[in-house]
Amino acid sequence: MGKNKVKYVCYECGHVAAKWLGRCPGCGAWNTLSEEIITSVTQRSKPNQRATPLSSITGEESSRFSSGLQELDRVLGGGIVPGSLVLIGGDPGIGKSTLLLQAAGHIAARGGRVLYLSGEESGYQIRMRALRLGIDSESIYLLNEQNLDLLPEYLEETKPTVVIVDSIQTVFTGEVPSIPGSVGQLRECAARILNLAKTSGVAFFLVGHVTKEGLLAGPKILEHLVDTVVYFEGGKEQVFRILRAVKNRFGSTDEVGLLEMSGGGIIEVPDASRVFLDGRDDSLSGSTVVAAFEGTRPLLVEVQALVAPSGHSYPRRMVSGFDQNRLALIVAVLEKRCGLALSSYDVYVKVTGGVFLRDPSADLGMAAAIASSFAEVPVPKDMVFIGEVGLSGQIRTVPALESRLREAAKLGFTTAVVPSNGLRGNSGLDSIKVVCIHSVKEVLEVMR
Repeated sequence: MGKNKVKYVCYECGHVAAKWLGRCPGCGAWNTLSEEIITSVTQRSKPNQRATPLSSITGEESSRFSSGLQELDRVLGGGIVPGSLVLIGGDPGIGKSTLLLQAAGHIAARGGRVLYLSGEESGYQIRMRALRLGIDSESIYLLNEQNLDLLPEYLEETKPTVVIVDSIQTVFTGEVPSIPGSVGQLRECAARILNLAKTSGVAFFLVGHVTKEGLLAGPKILEHLVDTVVYFEGGKEQVFRILRAVKNRFGSTDEVGLLEMSGGGIIEVPDASRVFLDGRDDSLSGSTVVAAFEGTRPLLVEVQALVAPSGHSYPRRMVSGFDQNRLALIVAVLEKRCGLALSSYDVYVKVTGGVFLRDPSADLGMAAAIASSFAEVPVPKDMVFIGEVGLSGQIRTVPALESRLREAAKLGFTTAVVPSNGLRGNSGLDSIKVVCIHSVKEVLEVMR
């Protein structure tokens, strides 16, 4: 055993420096280098495994099992994969522990075993929450232990199907001489849990804290190690919660799950479009409905716009639920191609329900909402907009147009404004009138 050394690790990017620096040379962040004591090991270890030819490994996919929550299964790619490592992050109090405890109850009810390792709450607190949620199972084992060195013994004793670690910032290993939550502890604990998951075939769920910027706390290597990273979004004052995967080795990252927080726990919302359109006032200008596509399902969302005279020399452009650059692009196209004098007006755009739309098919609905507010012309309540707006003002086609139209027809919309070259057939679309347009200029004529 050699003597101890000191290194400084950036908890933003993982850059290692020999001395403390105010600014990280790797990512440029300030005051992110933390001290870490390492012990150099001089002895060499022999390999305990032999290299295996790729052709000798079976390509059969592991059988997934359900978490009992369809929205969580959707985001995970169809269910929980045995031996996977899932990291769930979200703001404090948003319901991460409640979500995983409900999933544990469903798994235990179907014959599985769950080991719930809590480093933040006592067993009594978890028991009270479980009773409030109606969960009372002998197949859920609670463990108030922060030392991960003892975890293999508990796995051997309980033989769980799923292990929940709440949270990764509170556990530690005795081989790293630093406090829980430090860069070294997070990296070593995540690596140990990953090794346990792959060797035992047990699925692990890790709860992660987030920073004030909304990113997962700790080094980025934590997100690289795990198989799936899921963000639990939504403010405490909002009823609805959104599950969104930003990394998934077993499925798509475009899936979105919608949940509702209630007094009895978290409730799934299978018909998200009706929820987002509930309470919509169609008599006012600046309100449109777009048919976005999130993962494998269409989602109808209301887009609101407010165009008001600017009292400043520089007009304001504010947006919620869209990328700021997309709003600037749409405003520029409306000014150049449609002749709308928006340079002396403030433009505010919002997507209702707390959803962030990345689908470019919402461009046409945003342009129609801005034009409606500017001209003070309400959009017909039974009209939905689908299409991407190009810089030339041309309306470009989007994928899965038929699925979007069927979702709109199911919700009672009778008119859909779509790109002229989007439809290749209208089978099954007789219940909705399709209006094809070529350019954004035609939007004003359609709304009249």
